[in-house]
Amino acid sequence: MSRAFVREPDGDQVIDDLPELPQVPVPNYVTPAGFTALESWRDRLKYERDSLTGDADSIVDKSKLAHVNRDLRYIEGRIGHAVVVDPQDQPADEVAFGATVDANDTDGTAHTWRIVGENEADIDKGMVSWVSPLARALTGAGVGDVVTWKRPAGDLELEITAIRYR
Repeated sequence: MSRAFVREPDGDQVIDDLPELPQVPVPNYVTPAGFTALESWRDRLKYERDSLTGDADSIVDKSKLAHVNRDLRYIEGRIGHAVVVDPQDQPADEVAFGATVDANDTDGTAHTWRIVGENEADIDKGMVSWVSPLARALTGAGVGDVVTWKRPAGDLELEITAIRYR
């Protein structure tokens, strides 16, 4: 068939074929605070979606709306597959999901990390995803244990000095 007979989008049409945001193939473990944050994120997206649906003529708003709808599908999927883990239910004597871990490295530098869900992770705040190499190295360790954190910059040994659950 000749391309002359194929309808192509006009310049003012929004392409609805945005790629979906990937849902990771692991359980979506979250802390209670992380679940609340997911719900807040969803509510903000719904508010933004509702504010954008009023102006159907704006190409910019149509594009924003397509992105908001895609993000909303993603976050609703994360909420739908969330497994809320209460840190208070974790074993007090070993590192598990929700733990705040104090550790010293081989240079004597003190570190503090909290093991959280993927959407909660923020390394600047010391919050690491439970599926990260650091969290995997720490999980199951107890106070006094030395674990090896396998990093691209080289392995680092960490001695666990404290474990706390909020």
